[in-house]
Amino acid sequence: MYKQNGFTLIELLTSVSILMLLITIGMPALADFTVKLRVDREISELHKMIAFTKNTAINSNTNITICPLNNANICTTDWHLTISIFTDHNKNKEFEPSLDEAILRVKAPINEGDKLQYGSNRTALVFGPTGHLVIWGGNATFKYCPKDHEDKNRGIIVSRAGRAYQTTDLRNDGLDRNRSGTLIICD
Repeated sequence: MYKQNGFTLIELLTSVSILMLLITIGMPALADFTVKLRVDREISELHKMIAFTKNTAINSNTNITICPLNNANICTTDWHLTISIFTDHNKNKEFEPSLDEAILRVKAPINEGDKLQYGSNRTALVFGPTGHLVIWGGNATFKYCPKDHEDKNRGIIVSRAGRAYQTTDLRNDGLDRNRSGTLIICD
């Protein structure tokens, strides 16, 4: 007598149906989790860059600027592109190697389709030797908004004194707000 091992067609179809159901339920949750991780990584990296800029200004006793540079080495409002940190001796928000200014660090562009804004058309943060912002009106809020996921928006608030803090979910509703309770929304 010969005994066969394996699955029947009914068992196989049932197993595949259950697997497809689990994948269908799990995929949206995985996509949301992936977006949250991406936003958290970008906010964390930007926060570290701001801290690096401030600390370098203090330790080197000079002005240090963080901004997106265009092809002419002038700061722009294109925060979603490459962001550079450089010495800026004359505080003019322009990288000038001829004046012994140097690029200290560079951050890669954010995910295509996502938005990163700093205030209302602010082009740069310039930290002075005291660790304070030295350009009038430099304080504002960085807003990171992932495409098609407004509930995952996050931000970093930078004060005139040069302090930076990340926004949080103050009301436990899954939405980040600044300390005064305002939602983080990109224009």
